[in-house]
Amino acid sequence: MTKPPRRAAAAVRAEAQAGLKLEDAPMSDILDALANGQVTATALTEAYLARIEAYDRSGPMLNSVRALNPDALTIAAKLDGTKPSAKRPLAGVPILLKDNIATGDKQPTTAGSLALEGAHARRDATIVKLLRNAGAIILGKANLTEFANILAIEMPSGYSSLGGQVKNPYAPVLMDDRGIPVVSPGGSSSGSAVAVAAGLCAASVGTETSGSLLFPASQNGLVTVKPTVGLISRAGIVPIAHSQDTAGPMTRTVRDAALLLNVLAASDPRDPATERQKRPADYTAGLTQDAMKGARIGVPSDPADTLNDPYYGKLPAASARMMADAIKVLEDLGAVIVRASMPTAGWMAGPGTTMAVFNRNPLSPNKGNPMMQWIVFLYELKHDLNLYLKHWATGTDIKTIADIVAFNEANAEMALRFGQDLFLAANASRGDLSEREYKSARAMDLLAAKTRGMDAYMNRHKLDAVLFPGSGGCVISAKAGYPSVMVPGGFVSGAGDKETPDYPLGVTFAGRAWSEHKLLRLAYAYEQASGMRKPPRDLPAL
Repeated sequence: MTKPPRRAAAAVRAEAQAGLKLEDAPMSDILDALANGQVTATALTEAYLARIEAYDRSGPMLNSVRALNPDALTIAAKLDGTKPSAKRPLAGVPILLKDNIATGDKQPTTAGSLALEGAHARRDATIVKLLRNAGAIILGKANLTEFANILAIEMPSGYSSLGGQVKNPYAPVLMDDRGIPVVSPGGSSSGSAVAVAAGLCAASVGTETSGSLLFPASQNGLVTVKPTVGLISRAGIVPIAHSQDTAGPMTRTVRDAALLLNVLAASDPRDPATERQKRPADYTAGLTQDAMKGARIGVPSDPADTLNDPYYGKLPAASARMMADAIKVLEDLGAVIVRASMPTAGWMAGPGTTMAVFNRNPLSPNKGNPMMQWIVFLYELKHDLNLYLKHWATGTDIKTIADIVAFNEANAEMALRFGQDLFLAANASRGDLSEREYKSARAMDLLAAKTRGMDAYMNRHKLDAVLFPGSGGCVISAKAGYPSVMVPGGFVSGAGDKETPDYPLGVTFAGRAWSEHKLLRLAYAYEQASGMRKPPRDLPAL
């Protein structure tokens, strides 16, 4: 790879050539610069590598990039003569992938686990193949919460035994006495989000089961799309639970998210859920500033029913003020705001959907207590992870979740800083999804969150979207398999009883299955009117 001084020089040269500020340049501006011949793929790749060295490997040491693609510059050089086009819309654009997304190249796919250190994939995940076909440069793998935060109870967001701790770029020096960031980077796609916020790549791809795209996007001032389950293929992604797993884009603007979603959303015979897929030809079509006019936006917070207010009623004062300002923007844009409580069946979940797991996390304040966990996650985890290890993983002796448990126990000092209680609980299941409790839990998830939750709420009030503060509505949408679009909403400060610098808080537009296009249009109108995204202050151009 190129030496650091040359990379830094390349970064300055690339920005000067194209008039780009890579610390905050939208992907659409980068595409324009590539199309106009103002910058090359190699110069861009060199520039992002320089920023990774300056801010991820040194300086504030954000630790968002777990590993770089050793072939990134070679791939970039081959794309230097190719301009973005309808056939190759992302030609020359450097993108990072969360390290649970398989790449059939020299890069390991580890999910952040020491047990999978050096494990490779037999082939590219379907979405990686789509990105390569579109001309994207896979710059490397982003750090994450280990196994997408299904290993241990109360594992901190952004920590993995292999990659270490990701830091929030808006408050990277604030750590508690356990070495955990005071301002969370969000989980589990924390590395994917931090890298985009810090200007270490043009865009990234993360994954979510319940909040793992929305929470880090909110904490890092980004746009993300948590799609309808089945819009984007899950084939080749280290799983938690197929009922809710999905990948999604992480970008600086709504238009960038739409551009990336155009590439990622495709049917795939390897993922049967994509057979039901419904999508427009172009997610960027109709992104206009007047898209909010006349839209009915549900705010699940009824002033006459303050007891039933799980989403807005418990917000800290600064967050409540920010959401009030956001709602005012929507009203000024012509939206009809419908204030009504969410049906309790939706947000409380159904009977028999959780189970107690004993908390042995040595650093948890709740150590020694049983903690309620989602049944569907734990039962699907063993079934789905065993299939991934069998059909996708290579170059490793790890073949089952039981092998991971055994490896971790044999290497506990390095692998089990926060324990593995969730893996122990998952491994105790049969692994074939035949248990009555699993089938009942999955049925109740859908009944509560979908039928009696989002569907009942949107039908009753004739809504186009539901507005949630931050990632607060992630669970109900995820259980229903429904989409959400996050957009920066403003800034707040403070974490618990600790003072902090200002850091972002997002707003989420959630809706029905396959409504991503509508949600993107609403989010775009809000984004253009509010202009709330600001990059981290202390990560300037090199």
